[in-house]
This record gives sequence, C-alpha cells and structure tokens, in this order.
Amino acid sequence: MKAIIPVAGAGTKLRPHTYTQPKALIPLAGKTILSIIIDQLKEAGINDFIFIIGYLGEKIQDYVRENYPELNCHFITQSERHGIGHAIELTKDIVGEDEVLIVLGDTIAEYDLKEILESPYSMLGVKKVDDPRNFGVAEIEEDGFISRVVEKPAIPKSNMALVGVYKIKETNFMYSCLDKIVKVKTSYEDFNFTDALECMIGHGAKFQSFKVTNWFDCGKKESLLESNAILLKKFGGNVPEFNQYKNTIIIPPVTVGKGCDIKNSVIGPNVAIGDHTTLNHAIIKDSIIGAYSNLFEIVLNNSLIGSDAEVKGVSRNLNIGDNTAIDLGGSSK
Repeated sequence: MKAIIPVAGAGTKLRPHTYTQPKALIPLAGKTILSIIIDQLKEAGINDFIFIIGYLGEKIQDYVRENYPELNCHFITQSERHGIGHAIELTKDIVGEDEVLIVLGDTIAEYDLKEILESPYSMLGVKKVDDPRNFGVAEIEEDGFISRVVEKPAIPKSNMALVGVYKIKETNFMYSCLDKIVKVKTSYEDFNFTDALECMIGHGAKFQSFKVTNWFDCGKKESLLESNAILLKKFGGNVPEFNQYKNTIIIPPVTVGKGCDIKNSVIGPNVAIGDHTTLNHAIIKDSIIGAYSNLFEIVLNNSLIGSDAEVKGVSRNLNIGDNTAIDLGGSSK
C-alpha cells in the first residue's frame, strides 16, 4: 500500500500566510496540517509516501525529510496545476500495480483506517453536508456501495460529500481512466479526480462508502481556528513543564512550542504557539501564533499570526502573514 498526498495547491483562501508557507505546513494544534495526515497514516503501518508538490514545494520536501527520515518518500512536481486528477495521473510510474490510499493535503478527518485498509473493496470517504453543491458528491445505494459520483452538482441527488480520502485497489483501472480523461480535456481545464472515479464505476468497478466521524476544514482562517480548537481538545495541548512563564496564566487547552519566552500574560483557551516566540503583556485566546514571532502589549481573539511577525498594540482581530511587523499602538518612534 502506497499513500499519495497531493500538496501542490497555492492555498489562496489562506493568504497572506500562503504567500510564504505552503498550506499543508500551516500550524494547527501544535503540529502542521501535513504532519497530522502523515502521523495518521504512519500509525496504520503505511511507510511508502508519494507527495505531489508544486507551489513552495521545496519547503514540503525539507519538512518531510527533516521530520520523517524513516519513511520511503517520493516527490513529484506538478509544474502546471490542472486539478487533482492531473496530479494523481503523474504518480503512475511510481505506483505500478500497488494499491493506493489517496489523502488530499488539506484533508484532516477521523475514520477507522485499519478497517478501510483491510476491506476487499475500493473505498471512498463521505460526510453528510448541508450544501453539497460545493463538493464532489457520492450517490450511495442501500448496501453502502456507490452508484455514481459527481463533481459540484448543480442539482445534487445526495448530500454525502467526498471528503478527500480514497482507497483504490484497481490502480491500473484508475490510471487507464485518468489517461482517457487527460486526452479529451483541453490544456487549460482542470481534471477532476471524480471524473476518473465515475469512469471506473461506469466500467464495473465497485466502490464502498465509509463515513468519517469528523472532518476538519482547514481552507480558510475562520474554519482553521475552529479546527485548531477542536484538535487541541483532542490532542490535549502541550505546555513544556520545564518552562516557567513569569506572571503568566495558562488556560487549557494550549500548546506552546520549544524555546518560547512568555511573561506577564494570559494564554488560552484554544491557543497554539510556535517555537521561539516571545510574548509579553499579552492576552490571547482562540488563536494560532507562528514561530519566531514577537507580541507585546496586545489582546488577541480569533487571530491567525504568521511566523517571524512582530505585533505591538491594542485589541484587534488579525490575519497577518509571515515576515510582518505591525505596531498597532500608533507610536512614532
């Protein structure tokens, strides 16, 4: 079994953060989006990974090689982004005839991975949503098998959205369908992976659905902060005991990176702080703070602060990218 993780997207909805950081490396509950996905698959015994990289792809490579040297990893560059189907098609020569588990690089979900890997069928993860028009949608029979998949249907016949987790047993069949789609599409069109799945179903492949218990949206600031809070409660937070933060109150769940200097502050709940960050006279809750940032005399709520940022001032709701210096106090030094 090989895992395929497409992480070539530019993450435009999370700008300005994704100008300098791949979406998959955005911090979340003391980890990164990508590390949560890798850890989940690694725990299930998967050691062969294929990463499809593009925008800021060298940062993905460096991160994986530094943090997961024990894994057998391949990196494929998707120089022109034409959708997930196009990305998966690029992996053909590496996968061969092996079964694959495809997990989109911004998909964090909770499900019984062992049961999925042991199933004799190909499987697609689904979750009931209020408005399925913005998702790939699976039409499911009473026996749990999928009769049809449609990408962003104008008039949905199902409210079961595809979450971005696919186990494919018939990989030769999958690549054959992808080849057909690539040949009929124009050069500027996106190649949806749902088109390949529908091609497989139309030619007799059997797909069983499985429901995920939780599906965490990491696509934009508000949902990312909400996911951070939920995952902090799940992981339990992490505040190094050997660090003594002077005149500081920690309200769990909170995770604090290594080498942080925190004093005269109230932190939490639902706060994730990156490595080597300095906080002084700060009150912060429901926020994510990047590494190597400096925050002084500030009150933050529902804020996302990038790495290497400096913020000084008064209470605000912020969305600040990496390498930013802001003085909200309006001082004229």
